[in-house]
Order: sequence, then structure tokens, then C-alpha cells
Amino acid sequence: MSEPLGKLNKRDLIKTALRHYIGVSTYNYDTGTASGLVWEMFPALRKIYKKDDDLVQSLNNHFKFYNCNPWLSPLITGATLAMEEKNGIQSLEAVQNLKVGLMGPLSGIGDTIIWVMIPTILGAIAGSMGQKGDPTGLFLFLFLWLLMSFTRPYLYIIGYKSGTNLISNLGDSLKSFTDAISILGITVIGSIISTTVKVNVGWQFVRSGVKVNLQDILNKLCPSLLPAIVVLILYLLLKNKKAKMGWLIVGIIIISMAGAAVGLFKA
Repeated sequence: MSEPLGKLNKRDLIKTALRHYIGVSTYNYDTGTASGLVWEMFPALRKIYKKDDDLVQSLNNHFKFYNCNPWLSPLITGATLAMEEKNGIQSLEAVQNLKVGLMGPLSGIGDTIIWVMIPTILGAIAGSMGQKGDPTGLFLFLFLWLLMSFTRPYLYIIGYKSGTNLISNLGDSLKSFTDAISILGITVIGSIISTTVKVNVGWQFVRSGVKVNLQDILNKLCPSLLPAIVVLILYLLLKNKKAKMGWLIVGIIIISMAGAAVGLFKA
């Protein structure tokens, strides 16, 4: 007769979620973050499996390769706890399939949103406000990042409650959220370029006895055209030529100084 499975409560989930902060800090090329994941989930698994042999089977299953964006990983591991709490070692194959099936898509979404889009948007806002001597953007950046860090463990509870329904529950929501963040990011970056990147042409010429400023003509044709072109060139150099950011900054400084010296650019 099989041993009855233990039941997890909210305190067990929070304890596991707090261990998650340290559990995701280890990585190796053999099992990814699996060793940290096992340490992270061990108290909860110990409570689920009363029989040592069952616990060992579960731990060995979680020792298989695993690598997911640390911010979204609790959604998966929370769901696996719910599955093992319900079906024990009978669910180990399904647990592994869930981890393998979700760690890639969630990593792609998490890396894009957490590591790229949100820091870019908040950093751009902070930089723009900082140019005007206003530190509010910096504090807003820190506040939102800390808020996200502290609320991250609650994804464990969401994943646990979703269980095997995690894929269907997240499918449409994640796509809509990603689309919304993408549109917001493009809008903010576009506005930041037009307000913070300054490229003013200093050349003037006389036509029919009238002195004409080339910058005024460009502004009438398309405001902020030159800043957009400069950013596009830098983007292409970064993407296609794998240019180093430091060298691009040095290049911009040299071109700006040389252009100002011959009158091509003005402040």
C-alpha cells in the first residue's frame, strides 16, 4: 500500500519561494540550474513524500537539465509542486514534460521583457529626467525594480494554483502582455530619441540674397529626422557589425568634436 502524500500549505510555498532567490544563483553546463532548483524545492518535496524512495525518485527527476528565466521560473516549479502533491511519483514524467515544454518559451518571454524591455524603458525615462536635473526617474526605476523583485515569489503561488492548467491559462495572456509591452517600449524609445538625442546642423547658405539655415529646412521636412538616422545607424552597427558600445561612444564623441570644429554641427 502506497504512503499517503503530504499536503502543502501557503507557508510551505512561501518558504520554497524565498529559497528561490538563492536557488537560481547556481548554474553549470551539465544540469543548468537543476541543483539549485532541487535545494529550492526540497522542503516542499520532503513534506509531500513520506517515503524516502519516492523522495529520491522525485529529486532525481528534478536533477535533470533545467534552465529558465529566474523571474518566470516560479510559475513552472509552483505548478510541478501541485502536480506531485496530487499524483506523487506517478506524475514525474508529466512534471518533466511540463518543465521541458515551458522553460524555453517562458525564458524567451522573460529575457525579452525583464532583461531588455523594462530596463530600457525605465532607464530611458530616468535618463531623460536626469538630463533636466530631476532625479525622480531614477527613484522610480529603483522603486519599480524592487517592487518586482519582492513580488516575484508570489508567482510560485500562481503556478501552484494553476497546476496542469498553466499552459492554457498563460497562453493568450502572455501573448497579449508581450504585445502591449512591445508597443509601449517602441513608443517610449521613439519619444526618448526625439527629446534626448540632439543633432543640429550648423551650415547655412545664401539663396536669392536670403540666408537659409539647413537645420530649419530639415525641421520643416521631418522634425527629429537626424536623431532618428543617427540612432538607426548605431542600431545597425550593433546588430549587423557587432560593434562594441564603448567604441561607438568614442566614435560619436570624435565625430561630434570634428563636426563642431568645421561648423557642421552646432549646440
